[in-house]
Amino acid sequence: MKTDGATQALGGRKQSLIEDARRERIGSGSAGPSAGPSRSGNGAVFEEKDGTVTVSVLFALSNEKNSGFFQTGKIFETFEAKLLHVESRPRRKSKFGGLPDLEFFMSCEVHRSDLDVFINSLKRVADDVRTVPEEKAPWFPRQIKDLDRCNLLITKFDPDLHCDHPGYNDSEYRKRRAAISELAFRYKQGDVPSAAYRRKVYQQLRSVYPSLACRQFLDSLQQLEDECGYGGDCIPQLRDVSAFLKEKTGFQLRPVAGLLSARDFLASLAFRVFQCTQYIRHPSSPMHSPEPDCCHELLGHIPMLGDREFAQFSQEIGLASLGASDEEIEKLSTLYWFTVEFGLCKQNGEVKAYGAGLLSSYGELVYALSNEPKYKPFNPEETAVQPYQDQTYQSVYFVSESFEDAKVKLRKYSANIKRPFAVRYDPFTCSVEVLDQPSKVQNALSQVREDLKTLHSALEKLNSS
Repeated sequence: MKTDGATQALGGRKQSLIEDARRERIGSGSAGPSAGPSRSGNGAVFEEKDGTVTVSVLFALSNEKNSGFFQTGKIFETFEAKLLHVESRPRRKSKFGGLPDLEFFMSCEVHRSDLDVFINSLKRVADDVRTVPEEKAPWFPRQIKDLDRCNLLITKFDPDLHCDHPGYNDSEYRKRRAAISELAFRYKQGDVPSAAYRRKVYQQLRSVYPSLACRQFLDSLQQLEDECGYGGDCIPQLRDVSAFLKEKTGFQLRPVAGLLSARDFLASLAFRVFQCTQYIRHPSSPMHSPEPDCCHELLGHIPMLGDREFAQFSQEIGLASLGASDEEIEKLSTLYWFTVEFGLCKQNGEVKAYGAGLLSSYGELVYALSNEPKYKPFNPEETAVQPYQDQTYQSVYFVSESFEDAKVKLRKYSANIKRPFAVRYDPFTCSVEVLDQPSKVQNALSQVREDLKTLHSALEKLNSS
């Protein structure tokens, strides 16, 4: 997972224009679609200063002729509207059956006294004009099916675009990647599709795991070898591994076409869903990949997600991200980087690896557990602002006393994230409840009391036996 928000792009994104613009806006809350009028009282205006207001508008223009586009431009010029953000894309359905209509999303500043006339003028030359109201926090999924909308990709390390990728000049490799990516693009929450795999990178890593990997990793890996066909001769299907995780910790896998934005990736963890690539690294670089691939996922992440305590730690990061600001997302992503990806922990007086980036890279795994790198104790406040490396080995690694200790520290850190609400995951409905009203908190407390009664009754039976 990449944390640099500046590298986000729309490659592969198959969602509405509103959802894209919501993630691109910097320094403001996110927005949701609205069919209401352009009155400031309904929340369409989300900032006002010096007699001007900031407003976001969504509208469509026919692609059969260009006059509508020039007319809207003239309206913006006439009302001295200052453009802040502009996006366009083909509309899903065209009235004319020929070239698709274009859908536009624009944020602009306009004089408050001109606002209604400005919107009405746009309605004369454009179709389906809608204002977009502000929300108190960025959009986030509430139900597990909402993860179908969490697929904002970034294009860094894409073999079709970057000449330094090992597969850039290999047309067959790129064709295979495209076919596997298409499976992920078509995926809806439910059954994981199958994909054929090639490549052997298992044995060399397996030889150093006993001395360098943490106990939880080794225990889960042994179970994966026994139950899911892990080994040097083949790579198991995500469908089989997802079923294994579901039984062990409630986590499940979801295929993804490439490198996700930090916000979308972390949001998935809140639902115990791990967004997992199905393509494999180029054969010219078998022991390292510049991007997440199925070897990184299956050898690095999956064994750890099979441990209950670590699975809970991962979900805690995801829950903390829901509705968080862009700045907090960057910090949580960095925390994820130095724990889930490159984390170390103490066990029996020795330092062991639990981070997936280490456990799937022979060179860095050996390096991280040598006497060369610098170690620091895991402290979320410090870790969240530590610069990281995604092109070479890390300059520093953070060591946790235990997973439980890391989880307690993370919860304390997350409690200080500024949100106008708290969130609670409901495992029965696979949904997130937003605790933004006293009645919701009371209902949640009632459920907790019932659970405590059950545990108390169990203790009484044990003591009386």
